[in-house]
Amino acid sequence: MPGFEIFGEEEKKQVLEVLESGVLFRYEFAAQRQGVWKVLEFEKAFAAYTDTTHAQAVTSGSAALKVALTALGVGAGDEVITQGFTFVATWEAILDCGAIPVFTEVDLTLNMDPADLEKKITAKTKAIIPVHMLGAQARIEEIKAIADRHNIPVIEDTAQAAGGRLHGRHLGSFGACGTFSFDAVKTMTTGEGGMCITSDESLWRRMSEYQDHGHDHVPNPGGRGGEGRPFVGFNFRMMEIQGAIGLAQLAKLDGIVAAQQENKQFFKEAVSVLSGVSFREILDPVGDSATFLTFMLPDKERTTAVNQVLRDQGAGAVRWSENGWHYYPNWEHLLEGKTPCHGGWPFSAHGKRRVLYDPQALPASAAIIERTLTYQVPIILPDEQKTKFAAALKKAAQV
Repeated sequence: MPGFEIFGEEEKKQVLEVLESGVLFRYEFAAQRQGVWKVLEFEKAFAAYTDTTHAQAVTSGSAALKVALTALGVGAGDEVITQGFTFVATWEAILDCGAIPVFTEVDLTLNMDPADLEKKITAKTKAIIPVHMLGAQARIEEIKAIADRHNIPVIEDTAQAAGGRLHGRHLGSFGACGTFSFDAVKTMTTGEGGMCITSDESLWRRMSEYQDHGHDHVPNPGGRGGEGRPFVGFNFRMMEIQGAIGLAQLAKLDGIVAAQQENKQFFKEAVSVLSGVSFREILDPVGDSATFLTFMLPDKERTTAVNQVLRDQGAGAVRWSENGWHYYPNWEHLLEGKTPCHGGWPFSAHGKRRVLYDPQALPASAAIIERTLTYQVPIILPDEQKTKFAAALKKAAQV
């Protein structure tokens, strides 16, 4: 991780075909584009890869969440449950739909705790968004069973887990919809970009129309602009250049995952020199996208001491308890209701506060996260890097 590590002639060839056509827009211009429809081709290839029937390309993983939520009818007054360890985009998309994010604890998978999920469901719950965080599987089968009992749709946030599987089935294909990110640091990348996948044709059609200003996307004699508009939409369209890069990267994805799995094993062996170390629970190691190696130490104090030695050696690990983008207690803009909107939307409406968040609301997650460290696993890992990390970890083991 990330896919730009192996940019090569394949990406260049795909992009040049777009430039030679002179058409960057994903729709229309059939006469000029010389048969080049890269985004459409990317969508078909991604759906086939994930064993789903439909895929909708969009501008980002954040947009994918917004498009999926809107297509499922989520709006003001609704609640959407997600987990308290995720990238901020997961709950930003919920708020942007007018709904209220409700957060669950994570367990040792570092993903949604199904037991806590069951406690958080109310009559207002209109969707559940488990996150396959750091590239590894959430307990999606259990989560889907709970959701089905309550007749609530599941959106899988698969932003960090492209190429991951659980018992042979692609992550993102269990719920009503799966969303992916292809931004600059993802397993496969188009610089920016995202995808929604589903096997529900009517849901796909709503997503397709919403991301293109509500155009109905049926053949009509008037050309573009002559369509009907069944509802209002917005612009989340992917460009042809992004689609072109996506095609080249998708063809490499299984090789990327295989390389990461091999390099992750190196990190795991190197980290094993630390006394008292344990590792994040991986439900299906064979299907792990292996983008990160995450480990836990016995307590907060030892975690602090070990990582300080690693940092001093230039091999520091990510400590999520210090991270402002991914961990609930550190989301000060959420906790304090910060917004540029007059009147306080989306935290307030009509002069009344809609929601307040307690920074201490997820103690079980905090107990895990404060002693957790993570290494990002690259696709290419030179021997000198291995030597550096192994030496740093051996030094840290003396703490």
